[in-house]
Amino acid sequence: MKKYGILLVMMLLFVVSTDGAFAQCAMCKGAVETNMSTGKNVIGNGINIGIAYLFVFPYLTVAVIAYLWYRNSRKALEQKMALQARMREVLK
Repeated sequence: MKKYGILLVMMLLFVVSTDGAFAQCAMCKGAVETNMSTGKNVIGNGINIGIAYLFVFPYLTVAVIAYLWYRNSRKALEQKMALQARMREVLK
């Protein structure tokens, strides 16, 4: 139960701390529009690559956490099954 409380607090802090990130969108849009109007597309390509870079990591983080959770739960299940098998042998 304590794990869920910590997870809830972490998620709440993450949601609360994203205000600064949303403020940058207008600045990025203005920089790209200015750069596109001058005919140079260097900053626009850089911003697109940055957006793709930022897009991947939350999903990668969730995938790693899910894999670790799956692996640990599988180990726990195997240990539980082995303990039950030993108990059956002892009771025979």
